Parts: sequence; C-alpha cells; structure tokens
Amino acid sequence: MSHDSSHAVAVLVDEGSNPFELGVATELFGLRRPELGRPWYDFTLCSATPSVRMHLGMFTLSGVAGLDAAEAADTLIVPNRPDPQVPPNPAVLAAIRRAAGRGARLMSFCTGAFTLAEAGVLDGRRATTHWRWADEFTARFPRVELEPDVLFVDDGDILTAAGSAAALDLSLHVITRDHGAEIVNAVSRRLVFTGHRAGGQRQFVERPVPDVPDTSLAPTLEWARGRLNEPLTVADLAARAATSQATLHRRFRTELGTTPLAWLTTERIALACRLIERGELRLDAVADASGLGTAANLRVQLRRHTGLTPTAYRRRFGLVPEAVAGA
Repeated sequence: MSHDSSHAVAVLVDEGSNPFELGVATELFGLRRPELGRPWYDFTLCSATPSVRMHLGMFTLSGVAGLDAAEAADTLIVPNRPDPQVPPNPAVLAAIRRAAGRGARLMSFCTGAFTLAEAGVLDGRRATTHWRWADEFTARFPRVELEPDVLFVDDGDILTAAGSAAALDLSLHVITRDHGAEIVNAVSRRLVFTGHRAGGQRQFVERPVPDVPDTSLAPTLEWARGRLNEPLTVADLAARAATSQATLHRRFRTELGTTPLAWLTTERIALACRLIERGELRLDAVADASGLGTAANLRVQLRRHTGLTPTAYRRRFGLVPEAVAGA
C-alpha cells in the first residue's frame, strides 16, 4: 500500500451482521487519523439492500451504500453470519467473486468465512473460523484448509479471523502490513490496546481468576520488553517470574497461547521493525538493539515474520530513503 494514496475498504453488511464486528472495522479503517501524517483508508459500508436489520434485531442500519461500492474496494470485508446454515444473498456472493477476480484483498470475521467459502474463493486456501463452527465448516467445505485453533490466518490476499475479538487482532495485523509497526503501535495506543495478538495463538485461552493480586505474567513481560537487547533466555524469564521453566511454559500457554521463546522472538522482531522505520540504517545495530544478534539472523527472522527483507521493509515503511547496500 502506498503512503501517498488512500486504500478503499468496503464492508459487506448483511442481514444479522454483528454490530461489534462492524464497529471494529469502522474504528480501525473508518476513523480519520490526521495525527499519523499520512492518507488513511477510504471506508464504506455497503449492502445488497438499502436497510439492514442487525443481529438479534437490535436495530436497523439504513443509508449504507449499494453493492456498487464493493466494486471499487481494494479490501472487501465480510463480517459474521448469525446462522451459517442459512444460504447467503446471491448478490453478495457475486460481489465477492468479482472482487476476487480483480485481485482485491478479502477479509472475513468469525463466521464470515462461510460466506467466502460459499463464494468459492477459499478452495485450496488456508482459513479459519470460530471454533464452535469448525466441524460444520470442514464438513461443508472440505477443499478449504481450515486451521481451527488459531486467531486468524493470513493467506496473502485472503485473511480470515476466528471470532469477534480476533477481528480486532486481524485488523491490526492488516494495518501492520499496510503501514508498518510504528503506525500500528500508534493506532493501538489510541485504542488503549497495545497487546494485540499474533495470528498463530489459540482461539481459546484459559484465564482463571487469580486467588491473589497480580499473578499474571504482565510484570515479567514488561521487564523483558525493557531488556530485549540482552541475551534473555527462557531460564531468565522463569527466574524473573520466580517459577520453574516448565511452569513458565504452562503459564505462557494458558495466558498468551504461545511459548516463551516464540513470544521473545515476536517482541524482538517488532522492536527491529520500529528501529528500521525510525531510520536506523545499520542492520548490525538493529540486530544488536533488538537482541537478534547478527544482521544475518535479522534478515532471516524479518523475512520469516513479515515476508520482507530489511531493504524492502525499509523502502516500504522507513522514514528515510534506502541508503545501505546489501541490507
């Protein structure tokens, strides 16, 4: 996505759409953000009918654009369906197929993956949906590679989120893809939601109510974030949390749905991205400051996590022109 032009996002509002998910899309892609200093998204709600009754008949949404707005969208978002067993509007399916045919990016929230699958655009592709509907989805759409336990799936030009809250995680992930780590951090701070989760985390994470105050991992995580440049190990985290490494692993799985090492790597990559965006041109300095060790490891990890080399990442998201050869 170019920093010099707006990206058109349209949300397909259908009968029974979830107001929360529409609110997520509106908050993330629809609000004006002049403080970011760059063009934001052109946002539209569109529907096959001039007025749409929301989930549980709470209210009726009127005045939305027609499906012609979907024809101009660079990204088309499909929110949940209250009953995935009810066939979707054929006009909506046709709009999705046309969007896929012209190369638009497609996103679904929760059971919206059923709509994408009904349109035929998920065949042979990776996707996810809400865990409650995973068996039904697999039975009906065996050609889709469903990943039932993750928060969201990024399959390039098609992205699917597992549930309503995961729609927020996926939307922040998309903003990261479009604008970089520095911008998504600014958006997250505005949302008072700095801890958005990676897509590979589990949908269902047990969080029992503690018997004593502040038994969460939060103090240990904050301590580690301030020392990412140091050679932190799982043993260091366990010592800080005053627990064994085995217990630490169980707590990470329970509270975060990931492992300590995976969490450390994700945090280091995010710091490296911020340093590159802020203009640090020396890859060895970025690798050292983020705890990734060497420029070679930085290249490998950045490519693995973002799909971009440091050179490409700097060119896309950096504040200064590319100036280092061989990055």
